[in-house]
Amino acid sequence: MFDQRRREFLALIGGAAAAGMPCLRAARAQQPTLPVVGYVHPASPAGSGYLAAAFRKGLMEAGYIESRNVAIEYRWAEGRYDRLPALVDDLVRRQVSVIVAVGGDPPVVAAKAATSTIPIVFNSGSDPVKLGLVASLNRPGGNITGAVQLTGALGLKQLELLRELVPAAEVIGMLANSTNPSTETRWMELQTAARTLGQDVRRVDTSSESDLPAAFAKLVQVRAGALLIVGDGVLLSWRDRIVALAAQHALPAIYSRREFPDAGGLMSYGASITDTYRQVGETTGRILKGAKPADLPVQQSARLELVLNLKTAKTLGLTFPMMLLARADEVIE
Repeated sequence: MFDQRRREFLALIGGAAAAGMPCLRAARAQQPTLPVVGYVHPASPAGSGYLAAAFRKGLMEAGYIESRNVAIEYRWAEGRYDRLPALVDDLVRRQVSVIVAVGGDPPVVAAKAATSTIPIVFNSGSDPVKLGLVASLNRPGGNITGAVQLTGALGLKQLELLRELVPAAEVIGMLANSTNPSTETRWMELQTAARTLGQDVRRVDTSSESDLPAAFAKLVQVRAGALLIVGDGVLLSWRDRIVALAAQHALPAIYSRREFPDAGGLMSYGASITDTYRQVGETTGRILKGAKPADLPVQQSARLELVLNLKTAKTLGLTFPMMLLARADEVIE
């Protein structure tokens, strides 16, 4: 009798559970699917993860928090610009909602070649109109918009700052990433600036972090009295090694990013890269809310900052002129 009642009870419970399964499945089906942002960068998370954090800050300011109401698929090229097309193609196959192509020109160029329908948000140091990315800064048209720090005029100012600090340097070395397709444009811009000042500039290429010691040895061979490093997402991720080698060879250096003097470099002059990434995040959020890239003006970083490192100058036996100290936005002691 007891066994019979037990079987009837279990059958009743089982029937009720089965009856509720369609409702449970329906409830799960009604849960919203998170929009997915594809984030592609030419460097590695070890050296550039803080930039992704700046991007997420901008995204949060637009109302989106990772894993809560947006998902982010990260793709890092680990210093290999040639890997970017495959990484972008993978995001296109996954049909992400937006592709964030940051870290310079190559990522957005690869993204543009891969899709004309998925919205793309970029950051760049070049003129996006000349690159053919957008029709104009105010009305980009198409599926691409972003943020820029126009660096064409930076080379002239950076050379002037080096001359002010180390006037005896007859040769200025430019350390360049030969794998970055934008390097040739940067080199031509710097040559034009150097001719204006009557300055001798020599370019030394590197293609991997392990090649940096050989590149600095070459700078010594060409008798560089000072060093200039232009903006490059991969070189930025190698900043600790570059700063250490500059100190080892007693080379006064100016950089385009303040992260270098923060890491012990001598000085920097350029736009805030973290603020640009924040702008990229904010723009991405607006697109997720329904805005079209064609209607969102390309944001421009108008403010440039000069950062000086007094401790490094002292180590190199240099003294910043008072006028230079007065113009600095920040002096690291």
